[in-house]
Amino acid sequence: MTRRAVVAGATGLVGKQLVQLLLNDPEYYEITLLVRRSTGITHPKIHERIVDFDYLDRENLNLKDADVFCTLGTTIKKAGSQEAFRKVDYVYPLALGKLAQEQVAKQFLLITSMGANPSSSTFYIRIKGEVEQALRKLNLPVLHIFRPSLLLGDREEFRFGERFAAISSGLLSPLFFGPLRKYKPVYDRTVAMAMLQAAKSDLQGVHVHESSQIVEVGQ
Repeated sequence: MTRRAVVAGATGLVGKQLVQLLLNDPEYYEITLLVRRSTGITHPKIHERIVDFDYLDRENLNLKDADVFCTLGTTIKKAGSQEAFRKVDYVYPLALGKLAQEQVAKQFLLITSMGANPSSSTFYIRIKGEVEQALRKLNLPVLHIFRPSLLLGDREEFRFGERFAAISSGLLSPLFFGPLRKYKPVYDRTVAMAMLQAAKSDLQGVHVHESSQIVEVGQ
């Protein structure tokens, strides 16, 4: 057991899956969860930190030599406004990235979205692209960016569109090949597994993982 993990977004769709994978991985001896409220998880590996993400730089975190996973994310509907969405999907990940850079974390791994583009006219896609761009400028020793297609999994809230996509993707799976393969919805555990495998690859530099690549590695 030689690795430490820090996870922001442990109560989210991918975050929950990632925490379970880390707990079952013998290479990780410590997993620090940065959360707003307790997850209720009890395990010898788990160290839970209740933090205020608005003042993350005041939290006295220890990110040195850690694999820092950022699975933070929301929707405009859930956040309530574009400003609140930007805070969760841009401000918080960038603040964590800056701390990772300052404290010499081993690597930083982030989930954005398929099509992320800072020049996009679509607000959601633009914010995802902007946070990627900002993190690249930090010159982190290792930055992994994951761009999944529509995420599927067991959410606490019901989303009709995702339920429909889960059903239709099974029926239409023969159509998701070639150029269309990247649009196939991807499950939360698949993304979590791809993140874990990327972290353990110990590559250097910036690596962007598109949805089709996530599926190949995560399965």
